[in-house]
Amino acid sequence: MLKPTIGPIVGHVTTNHARIFMRGERRNNAPVFAGVRFRSSGTQQWSNGNFARLSELRDMSQVFALNNLSSDTEYEYQAGWFSPMNPVHTPDSVAELPLQWPREIYRLRTRSSKVLQPRAYIVGSCRYLRMTAGIASLPQLGDRIFASINQLIEGIQPPISAVLMTGDQIYVDDLNLLAPDRDYKDILSKYRAAFSQPNIKRLMSGTSTYMILDDHEIEDNWPANASKSDGDLYRNAMAAYELYQASHSPAHPLTTNGEVDHSTLEHYWYQFSDGDIEWFVTDSRTRRHLSGDDRRILDEAQEQALLKWLSHSTARVKFVVTSVMFYPDRKLNGDDAWKAFPEQRLRLLETIRTRRIKNVVFISGDVHGSLTARLSHSEDPDFEVHTVVSSPLCNSKLLPYAKASTFILDQPLVRTAAGDYRHELTSTVVSEDNFAHLVVEAGQIQVNYHDRDGKRLQSISIPLR
Repeated sequence: MLKPTIGPIVGHVTTNHARIFMRGERRNNAPVFAGVRFRSSGTQQWSNGNFARLSELRDMSQVFALNNLSSDTEYEYQAGWFSPMNPVHTPDSVAELPLQWPREIYRLRTRSSKVLQPRAYIVGSCRYLRMTAGIASLPQLGDRIFASINQLIEGIQPPISAVLMTGDQIYVDDLNLLAPDRDYKDILSKYRAAFSQPNIKRLMSGTSTYMILDDHEIEDNWPANASKSDGDLYRNAMAAYELYQASHSPAHPLTTNGEVDHSTLEHYWYQFSDGDIEWFVTDSRTRRHLSGDDRRILDEAQEQALLKWLSHSTARVKFVVTSVMFYPDRKLNGDDAWKAFPEQRLRLLETIRTRRIKNVVFISGDVHGSLTARLSHSEDPDFEVHTVVSSPLCNSKLLPYAKASTFILDQPLVRTAAGDYRHELTSTVVSEDNFAHLVVEAGQIQVNYHDRDGKRLQSISIPLR
């Protein structure tokens, strides 16, 4: 068996389940199979191999479901692919072959169900990887920060539960002015280049990784700049996104026999839990409603699902991921973010305030600058919402970093008859490549920003109520 050409990527993980993405390679017209096997760390006996035939329709990729796992347990796994000599083999029959698995052993940990247990996460967005003629130029620049993340993760306590990549994992549109990528094969090549660099590959092979798209997975400021000729671009970009980002996420349900159901994908937004902490990852790009009186950055079904979750979830901390900033608003380019959808934003805030929902934290990226900020209400001292913004992992030299002067901070976010929503920065604005390390403890969330070399830039404490 051969090593995966892309991956393995550990996607959605629960107390008893894990998803592993991997890609093989075409072998003329011969059938190609991929397989995964696993065992509890410290034991000798491997599970039976889980095999699947790879198809060009899925760019020779597959997501494997590991089921009936034990909670809070470290597992070892192996992954590989091969083309058998006999063309009539099936996934069941190749399981009987005396296969030589790749020597590399990867590790993952299942979730703990314990409450009040400290948990930690890595958050980042906007990873620019310049491509020239289909080849990554100076790829070490776009991969550098992941070496620092790997170093931080090594042996840290509490262990990292998950990595949240909150948008712009690739830049489909980086050469829009010269030679725009619109073809499916070109977009696929960008994903392969982005996810095959050594440091990000190591990170994703051992740490549960959750992704959501932003605009550059399609086109800058999508869909505001969409034209009638962009139909093919959108279809190609989203087909590639579904393969490489959505496929291993909770957006896909499991079939009755415990396999990932790739025939069902109703929407890109999803939820997941980690003990008494819950995450709602929104899709703030593909379901926008830009015309008429009922402007929405989230479609109606998604808004209702989010409001229901906010109102009924018993989670101690509720993280809401929105690839574009929830607040503060930017002075320029505000029409691309929540600033342009004030009615919907106010509905969310009023729900949180009137229902007395505690410990809601918005997580986002997009702006090529990082910060934390607190939102309060002039007439309601019990209301408090926080935001954590983390961007970029790797910036293009063509794009400026955000600064404090980028944002509107000298006036209320919203004025209403019932009072004003007021916001203030609780950190300095980080204007360089960086990532955020979040530690959720009993009484606080510690937000640590690190530069591309892993140096801690600042730490902010968000008190929990």
